[in-house]
Amino acid sequence: MNLISGIKLYIEKMCSESGPGMKIILLDKETTSIISMAFSQSDMLQREVYLFERLDSGRSNERLKYLKCIVFIRPTKQNIQLLANELRNPKYSAYYIYFSNIIPRTDIKYLAECDESESVREVKELYADYLCVNPNLFSLSIPNCMANLNWLPDALNRSMQGITAVLLSLKLNPVIRYRAGSQAAQLLAKLIYEQITKESSLFDFRSNMDGAAPPLLLVLDRRDDPVTPLLHQWTYQAMVHELLHIKNNRLDLSNRPNVPKDFKELVLSGDQDEFYGNNMYANYGEIGSTIKQLMEEFQRKANDHKKVESISDMKNFIESYPQFKKMSGTVQKHLCVIGELSALSNKRNLFEVSELEQEIACKAEHSAQLQRIKKLIADERVSIDDALKLVALYALRYERHANCDTSGLLQIIKTRGGRAAIVPSLIEYAGTHVRQGDLFNMVRITDAVKLTRNLIKGLKGVENVFTQHTPLLKETLEDVFKGRELDPLFPAINSELVPFRRPPQEVVVFIIGGATYEEALAVHQLNNAGYKVILGGTTIHNSQSFIQEVMASTSGIQFKHTKSMIKYCSTDNI
Repeated sequence: MNLISGIKLYIEKMCSESGPGMKIILLDKETTSIISMAFSQSDMLQREVYLFERLDSGRSNERLKYLKCIVFIRPTKQNIQLLANELRNPKYSAYYIYFSNIIPRTDIKYLAECDESESVREVKELYADYLCVNPNLFSLSIPNCMANLNWLPDALNRSMQGITAVLLSLKLNPVIRYRAGSQAAQLLAKLIYEQITKESSLFDFRSNMDGAAPPLLLVLDRRDDPVTPLLHQWTYQAMVHELLHIKNNRLDLSNRPNVPKDFKELVLSGDQDEFYGNNMYANYGEIGSTIKQLMEEFQRKANDHKKVESISDMKNFIESYPQFKKMSGTVQKHLCVIGELSALSNKRNLFEVSELEQEIACKAEHSAQLQRIKKLIADERVSIDDALKLVALYALRYERHANCDTSGLLQIIKTRGGRAAIVPSLIEYAGTHVRQGDLFNMVRITDAVKLTRNLIKGLKGVENVFTQHTPLLKETLEDVFKGRELDPLFPAINSELVPFRRPPQEVVVFIIGGATYEEALAVHQLNNAGYKVILGGTTIHNSQSFIQEVMASTSGIQFKHTKSMIKYCSTDNI
């Protein structure tokens, strides 16, 4: 269950089926990102693909009949029309057309009618309709999927197509379960089920001959766990995304003042950068010592290269120089990123802020935490965004507490010129009235299993105060793999597949409203323990993008659950 290898196989297939010779590849906006996250440009050059063009942008009318053309696009109405125009007036010798998802027969017929010069050699569906971020993590790059707390129709359709493509590329025909009480999750699960039923011949994979349970698709809702995206992260990939923002495995440092010119845009892909691949889940402290070791090794090699005396030394130098150059680039790149993370952590006083965030997320100590929050959010060294996140976490945890003082904290935020309206919006989006499951371990005595789990957690203590929080997803997945009853909380939509008492071997999780790198870490740990889990989301959030999604999802709705904060609400919510 490796998404990156799946996409790579598809791209290899496209390049090899068109045979030897110079090729151009025609892409759309989304397939450009899909390919660039799996393959670098030099990888494509090795496969004789020399030109990359966008079907949807202005192109020259020059005829290049010595080139073959690979077309890899999403089967949207707009793309079909653009491709039809291309085929009516072909610029290349032959066309090999690949769609990233299921395409209706009528569209194929229409394209065939437009291909009067018979230049199309191949038309196929290759199910690479999602962005593979890590081997076990995919995104659909939908920054906002809701308005008025209901699905945006385009986002719903795109999510259905993306998940269908993931299932087809992994050859899974799963039981579909969704989070009970979430209309968004139920609607998406229903659409996916209808698509699988309609295209049943495509989903006719191996049946469970050995009695193994069928795979599971679990559709979850971000509104059940608003805490995870708000917390500051301390593992490498998550921390870079939180502080510097990774987009499609690219890191843009052009607005950072002291970054050298060569490092203004960096590619951070575990597949194309060995150091990053090995350390993306390492925590901040470990990264520092690892990069120090890498520096020492680099200096040792640099000294070896100075001693070029004999002919054999020269030969060795020439052979090892490309690796030396590559290592030099890796060391400089990651030193640059770590330097930025370190500067931001110190400037924003993040060690103190993050420790308090973790305490609020994991422990119920109302009065002590309230005093610490008041002190920190009034401190000018703490940025207004970090102060707002502390108040948001407090408001979520103590929403029903008798002495809850969210209004008092919002007054301090307002005095500092912060956007106080964020907090009531967040409560409407994911307050106690919405959430199911056990977000803050408010365990009833009757649930013996969870009570024992919490007691053991309490006795063990925490290894690291900055990483004591575990996302709700981890507990949900542990319940799945231990074969616990899922039914009232996660009903199945295709229940005829359900009578298996054994837990599923393979699970695909999709989070409406975005996944996070902290959840990807939890999935990575489960996969290392021998399970098979793939995580996806409408997008990959950091705290800023999550807050933007919350604001977009709640704009224009009438607030019913935040009457005490009415003076801090935005005017269109009153």
